[in-house]
Amino acid sequence: MNAKDPGKTATGSKDPLHGLTLEMVITRLEAQFGWEELGRRVKIKCFTDDPSVSSSLKFLRRTPWARQKVEALYIRSQRSARKS
Repeated sequence: MNAKDPGKTATGSKDPLHGLTLEMVITRLEAQFGWEELGRRVKIKCFTDDPSVSSSLKFLRRTPWARQKVEALYIRSQRSARKS
């Protein structure tokens, strides 16, 4: 966070995903929740049927609505982790 603007991160961006690749987001979510829980939270086949980072990347890069759901979950999980 930035002291002058509490909405900004240390890099100066207000985007909580700034500097993160989609692969980093998926990897962190999988480490935090596991594939089974990810499949429950975001109901997409790449998380429930033979999940892998590779298959998830392929699907999410082609499917904007699913990518938005995954990114939103990541942002929520980071905010709740900061509150704890």
